Amino acid sequence: MKRTEKTAIAENREGAGNVTPRSGARSTRAQKKPRSPKEQPEKRERVKRAAKPARAEKSAKPARVPRAAKPAKSERPAKDKADRAAERTERTERTARTERAEKQKGGKAVKIVFLGGVGEIGKNMTAIECGNDIIIIDAGAIFPTEETPGFDLVVPDITYLIENAHKVRALFLTHGHEDHIGGVPYLLNELKIPVVGTRLTLALVDNKLREHKINNVKMIEAEAGREVKAGCFTVLPVNVNHSIAGSLALAISTPQGVIFHSGDFKIDLTPVAGKPIDLKTIADIGARGVLLYLGESTNIERNGFTMSEKVVGSTLDGLFAENSSRRIIIATFASNVHRLQQIIDLAVKYKRKAVFSGRSMLNVCEAAEKIGELRIPDGVVADITRLKNLRDDEVVIISTGSQGEPMSALTRMSNGENPAVTIGGNDTVIISASPIPGNEKLIYRVIDNLYRKGANVVYESLLNIHVSGHACREEHKIMHNLLKPRYFIPVHGEYRHLKKHARLAEELGMDAGRIFIPDIGNCVEFTTRGMRRADDVTSGSRLIDGEGIEDEKASTVIEDRRQLAAEGLFIVSVAVSGGEVVGEPAVNSRGFVFDFHRDYNTEMRDVIKRAIAGYDLSRGTTDELKRVIKRSLKNYIFKKTKQSPMIVPVVVEL
Repeated sequence: MKRTEKTAIAENREGAGNVTPRSGARSTRAQKKPRSPKEQPEKRERVKRAAKPARAEKSAKPARVPRAAKPAKSERPAKDKADRAAERTERTERTARTERAEKQKGGKAVKIVFLGGVGEIGKNMTAIECGNDIIIIDAGAIFPTEETPGFDLVVPDITYLIENAHKVRALFLTHGHEDHIGGVPYLLNELKIPVVGTRLTLALVDNKLREHKINNVKMIEAEAGREVKAGCFTVLPVNVNHSIAGSLALAISTPQGVIFHSGDFKIDLTPVAGKPIDLKTIADIGARGVLLYLGESTNIERNGFTMSEKVVGSTLDGLFAENSSRRIIIATFASNVHRLQQIIDLAVKYKRKAVFSGRSMLNVCEAAEKIGELRIPDGVVADITRLKNLRDDEVVIISTGSQGEPMSALTRMSNGENPAVTIGGNDTVIISASPIPGNEKLIYRVIDNLYRKGANVVYESLLNIHVSGHACREEHKIMHNLLKPRYFIPVHGEYRHLKKHARLAEELGMDAGRIFIPDIGNCVEFTTRGMRRADDVTSGSRLIDGEGIEDEKASTVIEDRRQLAAEGLFIVSVAVSGGEVVGEPAVNSRGFVFDFHRDYNTEMRDVIKRAIAGYDLSRGTTDELKRVIKRSLKNYIFKKTKQSPMIVPVVVEL
């Protein structure tokens, strides 16, 4: 029995010593004399039979076993120690292998968060997140619509970014249009982060920050071809053409691969200023491999190619020549510096003074001239106050209002409300812009009013006095073929634009399962396994009204304004003294249409009196009395007119 126990322990100890380094096990076996196939099973059986009684005797307390029969204390835990050491070593090796594999494959997931600019034109904002790092691409705004009456501006809801403020590393701006930088001041009020953009973009942002009294913002000037590091991201700016100088696409290196964001672009091989789009760099990026392409979709419904900006210059030159004896007024986007440069060059050619009208026009020209993007010879620009001293053939007025904005310079001219410019029969007005979707009615109203005042109006439907800054279908095909992305997500467009861009990608051979059409608040995540939907985040719009900011979803103000616009307003005034109502209730209404064949005023007073009579003010409160009056009058008005105006009871305590 003693010899058997010792043999079993020795065998176990010898086997345990050979577990951890696999190479050691092979070496030990190589030194032993090889057993015959018949001998090996017999040996294992003897060890097995010997081990059973040893374990039984060890566990059975009543058994009388001499002390000398027990294994030495130092020998008993030998196997357990070896096993634990082997397990620890195996776990360490497994963890190391996993970390190496994750590092090679790019283990950290990359998440794309869409906060604006998808399913809509404007307020572009996309966040890219990886681990503890977030970068933001653009922070745009849009002007209010009929659904947001009375507000000044609409910007993205940035609740998600505020909740993760400790992760946000930088804001990257693709260019300086309002739908990409209009929300920057409201973002920087909440997040203290650096802003990256080209010289003109940063100059335009600086104007906004000074207007909002935001100081100490770190600005990093971006140059095409010079990488910028932000957290775990490396961002390579790429030169593209657009309707504003300093436009960029962004190639973003992440742990999962390269994400290429097109920004707003077109392929213009003969730009008025600057270099053509850098197709070589884009092709090189595609050759190295692109994980995801985020491509703008604005002009996806247009076939062919977008015309070069030089076409507009030729058309404007002809119009200057044809209208040599008339006063010329040109309305265009203030941010289109290349267009402004062409107009100034024509003013010099035809010996006219250039007069700027509109605050944004003045701001952009000042910023662009300061950094050298706009070249204005001395003596060419005249102040608008000198306009009355200049003959019609000596001046060209460069104005804002190409989209029919209600408070713009051109709209006020068409309404006769601009104190500096009065439209007459010797004016030629050139609207060098195309309508942004939704602005058509405003623009055509301005055109009608200009015609009524005797002006000759030239707009896009008549001549090529505007070209888009966005790519058409054939240009999109070129971009897809150069990049060859594994996945594609269309951005910057209403839903129909995104859908058609997705179909174009399918036509070019991309599998539908690798395409995602986003909505605001959606998130997609990229891992070594591919693309998948992640949980949506808080999103929407914030409404800017002067210094106030409202969440569109939770706003009671916007609901009140919509009700006022649709149904009108009733104000009911009641005087209370000593716990009793005194005098007659007063009823005033605004924006409500009555049937003039009935005396609703008398009937409403009777309804209010009955409501007051049925309420014991001595036992109640004035707030409850207001609710009683409001409920009674609301029921009466709806029953008689089928309308639900806003009712505001006012109880005055004497």
